[in-house]
Amino acid sequence: MVDQGSGADVMYPDLFRGLEVKKEDLSKYDMLLVGFDGQMVIPKGQISLPVNMEGKEVIVAFIVVASFTPHTAILGRPWIHTMGAVPSTLHVKVKFRTEQGIAVVRGSTALPDFYVGSFVSPNPLRPSEGLSCPN
Repeated sequence: MVDQGSGADVMYPDLFRGLEVKKEDLSKYDMLLVGFDGQMVIPKGQISLPVNMEGKEVIVAFIVVASFTPHTAILGRPWIHTMGAVPSTLHVKVKFRTEQGIAVVRGSTALPDFYVGSFVSPNPLRPSEGLSCPN
């Protein structure tokens, strides 16, 4: 996920395990992060890895956290600035220059089940139980 509001590039457990990176490869990272839910998150460490997107490769310093999320990583402002990227939340795209011209990476517009579940009330109000307005 590209998040222009994030001041950090973050890696979650699924990606960390999938890349077969070892805990010993992490360097120390002492600052706390604030999660999407407003809770403080203690990072496991930091690791710098190459990220190649549409033929343009940059080194990204990921902060590794052990938190639940439907995403595998967040590419925040550090990555956006290094890439010279222009993200658009409206169009769900990121554009950046490459040696071949302008690259466009499209994101997914489908809402993950994680988010859909947060919008649906487990006990919806029946019309007769709705809020009443004072006369």
